[in-house]
Amino acid sequence: MNLLIEVEREEDGRWIAEVPQLPGVLVYGQTREEAVAKAQVLALRVLADRLEHGEPLPEELDVFSVVSSR
Repeated sequence: MNLLIEVEREEDGRWIAEVPQLPGVLVYGQTREEAVAKAQVLALRVLADRLEHGEPLPEELDVFSVVSSR
């Protein structure tokens, strides 16, 4: 499953982007594209941090397939 990025425009004109599957991944941008890019970067950082510390990834996220050779 892909991570979903929810994007909406605030009343002050800024854009907010959030990845609901990853608590804390919520960013602002001056443009929609900037907000989406920042959300992608932060989501990848959160996932990398979880992997480094042995924490589980969201169950619905299928990032890796491990294959054994013999």
